[in-house]
Amino acid sequence: MENNNLSRHLYFYAIGLSYKKADAEIRGKFSLGNEAKTDVLEQAKNEGISSLVVISTCNRTEIYGFAQHPFQLIKLLCDNSQGSVEEFQQVAFVFKGKEAINHIFRVGTGLDSQILGDFEIISQLKSGFVESKSKGLANAFMERLVNSVIQASKKIKNETELSSGATSVSFASVQYIMNNVQDVSNKNILLFGTGKIGRNTCENLVKHTKNEHIVLINRTKEKAEKVAGKFNLVVKDYDVLPLEVPKADVLVVATGAPVPTIDKDILVLNKPLLILDLSIPKNVHDNVRELDNVTVVHLDDLSKITDGTLENRKRHIPAAELIIEEIKDDFINWMNARKFAPTIHALKEKLNSIKETELSFQRKKISNFDEEQAEIISKRLIHKITTHFANHLKDNDTMVDESIEWIEKVFKIENTSK
Repeated sequence: MENNNLSRHLYFYAIGLSYKKADAEIRGKFSLGNEAKTDVLEQAKNEGISSLVVISTCNRTEIYGFAQHPFQLIKLLCDNSQGSVEEFQQVAFVFKGKEAINHIFRVGTGLDSQILGDFEIISQLKSGFVESKSKGLANAFMERLVNSVIQASKKIKNETELSSGATSVSFASVQYIMNNVQDVSNKNILLFGTGKIGRNTCENLVKHTKNEHIVLINRTKEKAEKVAGKFNLVVKDYDVLPLEVPKADVLVVATGAPVPTIDKDILVLNKPLLILDLSIPKNVHDNVRELDNVTVVHLDDLSKITDGTLENRKRHIPAAELIIEEIKDDFINWMNARKFAPTIHALKEKLNSIKETELSFQRKKISNFDEEQAEIISKRLIHKITTHFANHLKDNDTMVDESIEWIEKVFKIENTSK
């Protein structure tokens, strides 16, 4: 029989989907733009959810938060994306408690990235937390957790070579171009889209290809001009995109639009064209593959590229995992102490109440009752009992939530922090 007290408690969950089980099409359905992420937070607030963080990248969409049941978070995701609950169930994950904590550590440190060691994800996590906090949706637990993940990320980056070789989708795309396009420094490269991935790709293109024939196009020209200004590149109006594409040898699409921005109707070509689609959902229409002289490479294909640099990174996984365990243990110890301290205090108050009742009874019953001695012995017993419970709750093998609930049930005490 379910304990009604248990059912009212909130638990920490991580729910979402990633490249591991969801292909680009499905990830696109669950992708959340900036407006949609804000909508998730507003809906969460209206539905009484007190703390959560949302991230949505080309490789994953995830929500970390407190709920009575994970479906509350799943509903937030499905209500604000194009994905359904049925689709979510086929490809998604749900982690609870320590499993959820472990997951966010691996995500934030690049160990769970599609390209091992990709540290761009940590900035997404930071941004997600900042927005949640601005809306009053980040409690002390969430703040401490995110800061611990950031700490682990920095330490891994500084003390291991997990991020050697500038690992990221943008770097992998440039690496692919360099490995598959001859005389790349003299080719015409068109970059369409200057969001974060577009900007990073542009920087890597300039740095590694030494190409001076890069043209930038963005729906908002001013954004493209800001990027171009750093590298003295050419910017063209969005309206001339169909005229610029035929001139290109390489087209990088990083537009991040909800629907395809490139289809075969604008590809009137008289020479081969390599297209890299770095967007989720896909921004290059599948009908482009019908054209004989066009090669389309999606970011999921880029992640399969392995080289010596990646093999070197793999050797640093154990060192990274040790760093994670150390910082995660500190966080869990803090979390457990914070969690059970009110219960231990309430237990001590309860035992003191029992003591006072019993001493009052014995005073009346025993003629030569030694109250001072009884007080000393009682206090020592209460201290020993509460210390035993505290040590049990500190043990790494203890299921803290369940133990706290049973202590409260057995001694009929109420944790006032709830």
